[in-house]
Amino acid sequence: MSSVKAFSSSSGLESLNARFNQSFALMAMIWILGLVGHFTQLQEWPALFLYVLGSIGLVVWRGKSNGEWQEMFLAGGDLRKSLLWGGVVGFVLFAMDVINTVLYYKNGGPPMMEMQNILVNKSLLFLFPVLVLAEEFLWRGIMFSAMIEKGFNKHLTVFLTAMFYVVNHFAVAPVGMKERALMAMMAFPIGIFGGYLVLKTRNVWGSVLVHMITMLSMMLDIFVIPQLLH
Repeated sequence: MSSVKAFSSSSGLESLNARFNQSFALMAMIWILGLVGHFTQLQEWPALFLYVLGSIGLVVWRGKSNGEWQEMFLAGGDLRKSLLWGGVVGFVLFAMDVINTVLYYKNGGPPMMEMQNILVNKSLLFLFPVLVLAEEFLWRGIMFSAMIEKGFNKHLTVFLTAMFYVVNHFAVAPVGMKERALMAMMAFPIGIFGGYLVLKTRNVWGSVLVHMITMLSMMLDIFVIPQLLH
């Protein structure tokens, strides 16, 4: 009986270490590819594609092959509480973003023309929900859960995963530095609030909802508010 328990514990530790190492290895590959693209004609598109496909692919692969959905917070936990607070937090951040954007434009800030061009002229607007899933699966799913399970301080885990998410905008966003900085500023509160929400509920879907709602506010930032203030 004890040998079976020891084997199970050893197997669980190996699985945890694999999740931890793979999540950080993916982040490193994304950032390296983004850096290479920044100084070549490739730009950041390869890093962005790796970000989206790699994040979703890694989580789905580990979930289907090892049944780690609950360990990565994609199942289990308190789903109802997660979605309830996700809606509340999402609309608070939505209101804050709209107010900040109005003040930004009124004070002479330029609109996000490069992002608007990508979303409209390159017809990538419909991919935003997929991007949200990729971001949440990586930062608040596999990486966050692995750090918590390995015994990292919970507040440090929230802060670090939020900061990784913020910095990642500079690695994968195929726009100028000013627009990357604006998106990074919007990302920080999403990462903090989403992280604590996942921490309290052990479920990532409330953080996904927060992110989806704030993406809607970003659409207003780009397409609606500049026209209203014009």
